[in-house]
Amino acid sequence: MSRDVYEYAVIRVIPKVERGEQINVGVLLYCQPRGYLCARVELDAVRLRALDPSADVDAVRRALTAYELACGERPGPLAAEPLGGRFRWLTAPRSTIVQSGPVHAGLTADPDTELARLFDKLVRV
Repeated sequence: MSRDVYEYAVIRVIPKVERGEQINVGVLLYCQPRGYLCARVELDAVRLRALDPSADVDAVRRALTAYELACGERPGPLAAEPLGGRFRWLTAPRSTIVQSGPVHAGLTADPDTELARLFDKLVRV
């Protein structure tokens, strides 16, 4: 079974950027050799409100949904971009509440399984 290089980044919510506190809420995984780009997100509203009681949970959920939509085949602003371009755009540094962390790499024989493993390890409590 062959393994291919993949890249991933953790998607984070930083409700008060000036405080630097964050919650890992998702993983974005790109595997160029397999034509794979997928984001998996899950927002724990209780944890978010623990850091910022005034956080707009619905707005954060909408921002997280944008990551998932940008990876799919649905029409949208990134639909014409190749998967690698989408990944680079989604992982570009931002100074907003929802951000991605640094990009890391690995080897995988199954990107779906790797995404699930990383999500369980890095996001689930």
